[in-house]
Amino acid sequence: MADNKKRPRYLIVSPCRNEAEYMRQTLDTVSQQTVTPDKWVIIDDGSTDSTAAILKEYADQFPWIQIVTRDNRGHRSVGPGVINAFYAGLDSVDKDDFDYLCKLDLDLRLPAGYFGELIRRCEENPRIGTCSGKAYMELEDGSVKSEKIDDEMSVGASKFYRVSCFNEIGGFVREVMWDGIDCHHCRMKGWLALSWDHEELNFIHLRPMGSSDQSIIKGRYRHGFGQYFMGSDPLYVFVAATYRLAHRPYIIGGMASAWGYISSALKRVKRYDDPEFRKFLRAYQRKVLFKGKSAVVSEINQQQEAVWLKNHSL
Repeated sequence: MADNKKRPRYLIVSPCRNEAEYMRQTLDTVSQQTVTPDKWVIIDDGSTDSTAAILKEYADQFPWIQIVTRDNRGHRSVGPGVINAFYAGLDSVDKDDFDYLCKLDLDLRLPAGYFGELIRRCEENPRIGTCSGKAYMELEDGSVKSEKIDDEMSVGASKFYRVSCFNEIGGFVREVMWDGIDCHHCRMKGWLALSWDHEELNFIHLRPMGSSDQSIIKGRYRHGFGQYFMGSDPLYVFVAATYRLAHRPYIIGGMASAWGYISSALKRVKRYDDPEFRKFLRAYQRKVLFKGKSAVVSEINQQQEAVWLKNHSL
């Protein structure tokens, strides 16, 4: 008997600005997927290079590509700028027409079966709310180097979501650390957030992570601010900053991260306004300091299964 079950539908939303150097590799590897997207909305966020012309070229070739153009704000903006551009694209379609949603950067090279494999794994485990493969950088000698994304996080450059989970957590926060808050929020509500280091899912990040906005040092400072905004436990932040002292950029990277947190606290910068989330996050972080991240994530996922089952029927 034939299987009449329809293939799950997936939507990709890609904010971009001045990506002419990298974007053809992303456009090519997505258009060559074994399971092509049902819709790909690409937001040109005020590009001043040949991005617009390249996008038109591909949109003319593939009818499932839709271009949204925004005015030039004069500079690249990570964090809130990227997410505002993302929503400019997402709001142009009805996401509930799709089963899955991916926020995808245009500086990636993906394996041919990437999206098909993510969908397969999600279909096998209905608790998976967000997932991705792992990001690697390609070195000059042709070898690759991991960007060392933790297993309990989906990679910000390729956030693949079950639409029902995305709706339940309220989508992305329009601030730095949006790609950390979302995964913690998933776990709080009983969903699984994860990434896999498997050959069929590993992808190349053509631009080093954290280098797209002026400098890595500024990126470390921004990370410290993001930890403050998110509501991270101070002890956890400073242990992490101390650990970074021994990693590139040596000393100054860890110091910049700590100062980002401290200066935000001194200025009494507004924080993410969700007391329940902050309580959940800090309890998790304190346990991590004593038990290790892998053990604590496994423990939380088991504990939160009851929360998920209460709100979802298999």
